[in-house]
Amino acid sequence: MKEVRTIPIDKFIEDALYNKKYGYYSKTNPFGKSGDYITAPGISFLFSEMIAIWIIAFWENIGKPKKLNLIELGPGNGDLCKILIKTFKKFPNFNKCINIYLYEKSNLLKNIQKKNIKEKKINWLNSINKIKDGPLLFFGNEFFDAIPIKQFKKKNNKIYEKHLNLQNGLLNKIILKKAPNEIIKELKKFNLIKSDGVIEYPKLGLEELNVIIRKIKKFKGGLLLIDYGFLENRNIDTLQSVKNHKKNKIFENIGKADITSHVNFKLLRDYFVKNKLKTNKIVTQSFFLKKIGIINRAEILSKRMSFKDKSDLYFRLERILDPKYMGRLFKVIFAYKSKKKFLLGFE
Repeated sequence: MKEVRTIPIDKFIEDALYNKKYGYYSKTNPFGKSGDYITAPGISFLFSEMIAIWIIAFWENIGKPKKLNLIELGPGNGDLCKILIKTFKKFPNFNKCINIYLYEKSNLLKNIQKKNIKEKKINWLNSINKIKDGPLLFFGNEFFDAIPIKQFKKKNNKIYEKHLNLQNGLLNKIILKKAPNEIIKELKKFNLIKSDGVIEYPKLGLEELNVIIRKIKKFKGGLLLIDYGFLENRNIDTLQSVKNHKKNKIFENIGKADITSHVNFKLLRDYFVKNKLKTNKIVTQSFFLKKIGIINRAEILSKRMSFKDKSDLYFRLERILDPKYMGRLFKVIFAYKSKKKFLLGFE
């Protein structure tokens, strides 16, 4: 007898990525040459150094509190955190005030992070609600793109949600089911229904953000996100899958390939504003890093380097700054609750 059921796209992605038995992040180390992709901290240590300097400057801006909780969202293999710690130690007054938390749901990645970082003062979290005081600063690099999204389609002036038809546990086809009224209200609230294209909505991501926003409003602080995405609502399908650094079809190699989507930065900003957080203008990764001083830092370091090491330094720098690579596609947004504005990297 054929067993047929349907699940929405976001539930399929959540299962494919995070199922504790066969999910991608439960059994795969996706990072580096031997993995499926590489992120900015794995390309250039200068990226992580600039984030460290920005964090210290934020601490100074809010009055150098005796305690600052730093929470990295989705810390990957721990490369960024490792450089943060190394940089923080060069600033003793700041270093004694910082508490570092890593928000990680994957036990496999948690173990990789522990081997890589080897630092006693790190705390691991599987729930943001475990943070009980502040001020605090959340940071996520390529965090939001990995949170499953819902997809909708406008057809004959009606909104339908994309579901997957499962037959005896196997994917059969994509079908459209009428979207619930409460979701349609949310789509309208953020002006996402514009044309007959694909409408993407990060319901799970916004639920995650909501917990973070409540903490920021209660204890003061902010959230810095860096990710690939766009600045306007665009009704296009951005779901993508990667395996061995190459494109993969979404419904192939399930549990063996990464699945992500482009981040709608306009939606994020609208969401922060509706929740009464301050936001700076959204800038590109290239703009942000250059304003913090990444070029000057590279010039200082390169003076003591061999020609080979200098070439490698600038080759890696190009990959994170050049518009052809990550410089333009990756955007930076900062939302915060603080008496003073903090504009480093944004103007």
